[in-house]
Amino acid sequence: MDEAKLKETARRGLAYSRIRQILVEEYLDKWKEVEYEVMRDQDDNCTIVCNMENLDPMGIHTGDSIVVAPSQTLTNREFNNLRSTAQRVIRALGIIGECNIQFALDPQSEDFRVIEVNSRLSRSSALASKATGYPIAYIAAKISIGYTLPELTNRITGVTSACFEPSLDYIVVKAPRWDFQKFRNASKGIGTQMKSVGEVMAIGRCFEEALQKAIRMLDQARELTDVRDLGRSPDRIRKELSEPTDQRIFYTVKALKSGFSIEEVSKLSGIDPWFLDKIRNILLMEDRITNERLIADTIRDAKILGFSDARIARLIGKTADNIREFRKSKGIVPFTKQIDTLAAEWPTNTNYLYMTYGGNEDDLTYPEKDRIVVLGSGCYRIGSSVEFDWCCVNMALALKSPTREVIMINCNPETVSTDFDVLDKLYFEELTEERVLDIIDKERPAGVVVSVGGQTANNLTVGLAKHARILGTSSTSIDTAEDRSKFGQLLDKLGVQQPEWSRVENLGDAKKFAQRIGYPVLIRPSYVLSGAAMNVAFDKGQLTEYIEQAAKISRDYPVVISKFLSGAREVEVDGVCDGTNVFIGALVEHVENAGVHSGDATMSIPTLSIGEAAKQRILRYSEMIAQNLLIKGPFNIQFLVKNGEVQVIECNLRASRSMPFVSKMTGTNLMDLAAIAIMGGTIEAGEGTSTGFGVKAPQFSFTRLDNADPITGVEMVSTGEVACFGKTFQDAFINALIASNFYVPRKGDAVLISMGETRKGIIPYARMLAENGYRIYATRHTAEELAERGIESTTLYKVRERKKPNILDYLTSREIKLVINIPSHEKEPESRLILRDEYVIRRKAAEFGIPVVTNLELARALVRALVNYNGNTAHPASSDARDPTSDPPLPSSPKTVHETEGRNGLKSIPVTPVV
Repeated sequence: MDEAKLKETARRGLAYSRIRQILVEEYLDKWKEVEYEVMRDQDDNCTIVCNMENLDPMGIHTGDSIVVAPSQTLTNREFNNLRSTAQRVIRALGIIGECNIQFALDPQSEDFRVIEVNSRLSRSSALASKATGYPIAYIAAKISIGYTLPELTNRITGVTSACFEPSLDYIVVKAPRWDFQKFRNASKGIGTQMKSVGEVMAIGRCFEEALQKAIRMLDQARELTDVRDLGRSPDRIRKELSEPTDQRIFYTVKALKSGFSIEEVSKLSGIDPWFLDKIRNILLMEDRITNERLIADTIRDAKILGFSDARIARLIGKTADNIREFRKSKGIVPFTKQIDTLAAEWPTNTNYLYMTYGGNEDDLTYPEKDRIVVLGSGCYRIGSSVEFDWCCVNMALALKSPTREVIMINCNPETVSTDFDVLDKLYFEELTEERVLDIIDKERPAGVVVSVGGQTANNLTVGLAKHARILGTSSTSIDTAEDRSKFGQLLDKLGVQQPEWSRVENLGDAKKFAQRIGYPVLIRPSYVLSGAAMNVAFDKGQLTEYIEQAAKISRDYPVVISKFLSGAREVEVDGVCDGTNVFIGALVEHVENAGVHSGDATMSIPTLSIGEAAKQRILRYSEMIAQNLLIKGPFNIQFLVKNGEVQVIECNLRASRSMPFVSKMTGTNLMDLAAIAIMGGTIEAGEGTSTGFGVKAPQFSFTRLDNADPITGVEMVSTGEVACFGKTFQDAFINALIASNFYVPRKGDAVLISMGETRKGIIPYARMLAENGYRIYATRHTAEELAERGIESTTLYKVRERKKPNILDYLTSREIKLVINIPSHEKEPESRLILRDEYVIRRKAAEFGIPVVTNLELARALVRALVNYNGNTAHPASSDARDPTSDPPLPSSPKTVHETEGRNGLKSIPVTPVV
């Protein structure tokens, strides 16, 4: 850190501060970070709900740190000093309800600092609530309306009051997940600004067990000690420990495996020696497994420390099934334990459960009963977020009945599905084949639901089907849809149009196919979420790079290469089938042309530009595919439409990200219908209906990711979404942008237009902006073309030209309020310089909170919406092509959702209110 870096950081901070202020504080490098969750009522009763310790020291945001509850390395004196200080602070501030207090503690003395107080529910509050079983939000709400802690009952024990401080006879580990690999140019460094996209929580009887479980829960195809592929040089290891990245915990293991002492690793990383000693225990056990192999006592001890069957199998050259059979034959099985908030000091009958090998009996019995297991969606990540949790919870609630027990398995503390009072039983556990089968062995359910937890649950289908009944669509059908090659063959058999494709086994096959059909081509691996390793290749060099990426992520399944259809519209169908009857929730059209991942696209219900003939073909193809695959449950199919032709590109036999949006837009809860279908019931064929328009818009986090290029493509990069409704598309579109924290420029604001070969497509829309009071700024070539068309603009020098007025100055001063920059594919000699300039423009805009639009169709829709939003109705010249995002006429007297009849004359199906 130097003065220049300080100035840059301060400028960015001031740009984001609502009060134009920043704090400059003492930096407490490598001090411990400790948090306390405190509850206080109006009578000054005060209780500590939970204390948590970060494994990582100060300098790494608590959201990006591994967190342990309760704290493990504090002395009794340190613990009570911080505890009493937390209570004094909340009393001094007069807080009624819940608050989170963060401390920095000097590891070399008892000196400490209060870092921050959050007088509200926070991310840590959710973790503390799930870690202890203490319903923080519920108690805080009761306190806010006048109740006191002694008056409120602990909802788990039913006999103690809320002023009893939770006591834990287990340990909890929270681990964050990053998805840096999704972003172009993004730095993988972690620090004081949170960059993780999700987290998991593991429960165990010892730290070693909980840590290993947490790493597996992240679902990154790597276990804690699986570090063979990491850099081996001592210099590289030291750098990773002192300059942390998303691989920090793995390089900590690598260092200990490579012979670094605990003292050196602690000095470099700031991680307390106690944690490092526990990690060394895991490594010593790994050596013991390798040496002693299949000995019952060794396997039992390994399981107590959290080793999976799969990891043990790899260490001794066996399969996971071999290890499972061996340990079960020796009676080595996990035990079910209850989370009761009071360490079994009081009797309880809680349904909040976890499994561990650190015990000798189950805390509950398993009488015969009709049970169904629902698999949750696991860790939030790019491509799988709260949308799938909505599907899980709604499916589980629809399945509940007085005679049936519904069991949820999930490991994400941020979800509703892991609230212990929502369902009959909650297992806060790994979503791995091993652990799900352990639970099935105990519960003996009638079936397992895998279709609502996204790709995480779906990927377990084939393995689970060998041991349990999969409710709904069969594992064979799921495999046919997920395996790109098998699905392509099915479409050919049905005579359903699709882009020309080929299954490729090697790079040579891919090059031959691309040469025959011509570039660009799309590379698609199988069994992946959010378009992982999916890319569009425009030449041989890109094809080579992308095929290698896809082969790494889809090792066990084929990679398919297909012709990429430029300029096509993309439409999705969300529906439910009972094996015969098909209910179509909605046809959803993307604002952007094909080439932007559906998770990053702006979506509209109803469609905007699709003709009636194309709609009918989409509906017919959907029915053919659903019936041929014998789908029993939810499904999502994606289509391309160009020049009236319809082609299928993908089919997912599970709930999709857009199903909550479709359900809320139409008033028909697709999960209610899916519950009927997976249980073998019959649904009515039909189609959902809606009034007005709904628009779903993505939310991005480019600002937080150093060097990340804020651009969208076929691999998903958005980290959230919003949806808004309106009488017209433009109303709903603008509302959705505002909801996603997109600044909507007003008349008089400055708009930078920086375009390459696509600049002709934006010219009529630049005219609309200029005629409606916006100030246009442009680089030289774009400005010249605008001037030729009579459009006034101000020319700015390119970033690399180092002359005034320069684009960079106008961005850092936030004079510019909107950037329209469509990335170039120009083949000029200076194309690398052009691409670099464009990247710097987009990056600086993101850093200073200036909206960036990088898609031509989205830019056109935005301009039309801005003009409408600001009360003017100017239109492009009639010679311009019709914008697919312009509003089609609405019926003169629209009917309500329940009055309008759907396809085949069927009325919308009445359902219970959507959660």
